[in-house]
Amino acid sequence: MTKEEKDLLKKALCEMLPYGVKLYHADDYGDNIGKLESINISNDECVIWNYNGTDTDIFDIEICKPVLRSMSSMTDEEFAYLQEYLPYDFTRIYSGKFDLINDIHLGNSVSIDDMVFLLECFNKWHLDYRGLIPMGLALEAPEGMYTK
Repeated sequence: MTKEEKDLLKKALCEMLPYGVKLYHADDYGDNIGKLESINISNDECVIWNYNGTDTDIFDIEICKPVLRSMSSMTDEEFAYLQEYLPYDFTRIYSGKFDLINDIHLGNSVSIDDMVFLLECFNKWHLDYRGLIPMGLALEAPEGMYTK
């Protein structure tokens, strides 16, 4: 993992932390998925709560991958929610061809409040708006993993 990839992953994990993102990690016991509890940026460590018990473990960020939904998995309800609250055309986002700069401007200036709202929604819904899955820095979430 390059320094740039590691920095990108750290930024993404910090943004996803409040939303209960799940992380894949491999350890001595095999492959596991647990919930990210905290991240130590200075030591490149992730603290993960494992679903197979009540223990927390610390893993190097290089062996952790967030489990995210692709942009194309956005549900009709999520799409409608964005359309209701934001004054932009989200057709291309919903089709999975999301490019934050080019697709949201669409001739309008984007307010900071709207951008924050949009990114909070994407993080809350565990959507891979940074393109981590194609880069190999995240895994595709199985359907229903984040269903409440």
